[in-house]
Amino acid sequence: MKRAAIAEVQQVNVQHDGDVVLARQMGRQMAMDLGFSKADQALIATAISELARNIVNYATHGTVEMHPITNSRDTGIHVVVSDVGPGIDDIEAAMADGFSTGRSLGLGLPGTKRIVDEFDIQSTPGEGVTITIVKWKLR
Repeated sequence: MKRAAIAEVQQVNVQHDGDVVLARQMGRQMAMDLGFSKADQALIATAISELARNIVNYATHGTVEMHPITNSRDTGIHVVVSDVGPGIDDIEAAMADGFSTGRSLGLGLPGTKRIVDEFDIQSTPGEGVTITIVKWKLR
């Protein structure tokens, strides 16, 4: 099966709800173009949406960057979500189920970590947050 060519890096500047939708759609399309299953396409779109939504809810602006990656055996999607905002004072607490500084259920960050294969979070209070995720395609 022939797949569409994929731009090396795709980026969405995020400030508003519509930007979250665009980032989600771009992630789903990239996953589809790379041959991910429909279930994994949905998981990738959900992870991107959760992280981009945090930019809108907690920061002034940010970006979602995504690109295909490969290693000696596998193909995946690498996503970096960065924001300019207050940052996270206590990452350990933020990664606990049920923790929320807003009026949400507190499932975003820990839920996202559960549905991807690699998850890294870096935060500098007063400067922002950078979250890197990777989802590998199952063979």
